[in-house]
Amino acid sequence: MSTQTDATVAELDGPLTVSITRRVAPHDELLMQAWVHAGTSMAERFEGFLGAGWVRSGTEDWHMLYRFDSRAHLDAWERSPERLRWLRSAADLVEHRRTEYRTGIEGWFDEPTSSSVREPGPAGSARQATPPRWKQASVIWVAFFPTSLALSYLLSPFSGSWPVVLRVLVTTLLATPWMTYVLLPFVTRLFGRWLKGD
Repeated sequence: MSTQTDATVAELDGPLTVSITRRVAPHDELLMQAWVHAGTSMAERFEGFLGAGWVRSGTEDWHMLYRFDSRAHLDAWERSPERLRWLRSAADLVEHRRTEYRTGIEGWFDEPTSSSVREPGPAGSARQATPPRWKQASVIWVAFFPTSLALSYLLSPFSGSWPVVLRVLVTTLLATPWMTYVLLPFVTRLFGRWLKGD
């Protein structure tokens, strides 16, 4: 059974990361590696492809990621005859568990702890999996500071006598969806070239 989460995120313009969880029998590990490599090799030929990787979790679950620079390019890959044939070729090999579409900075918080992650790129080039932590922190601060300032100013007429815990609770309940779905995706697109640079 598969579930697609956060359809709203998937419709935003800009880079999207697709995270797929598939279950594979432990004795089929070599077949799975070959199948993943074949899919990545095909995806690399499609316009807008930014990278792919995978990591195993336990003995059966495989977490696979691929990233495209726009929803249109992602759709072209996902609806292509090549990908459909590739998926059908593993009908007896893998069990599809879950698909997630991510955009903005949130996809960077899922760094795998296993060293079996691979980030293929063009021959002879090294692909940086994520921006440096200090750049991530800087972009988060750029979104967090004005949000905190605005909420403190807007809530102060009502929340002056509230207990600290209640003020923080209300502020974070308002700030989290705003930053996740609106401000962070915007800020990461705005600073995209800087984040990807050295």
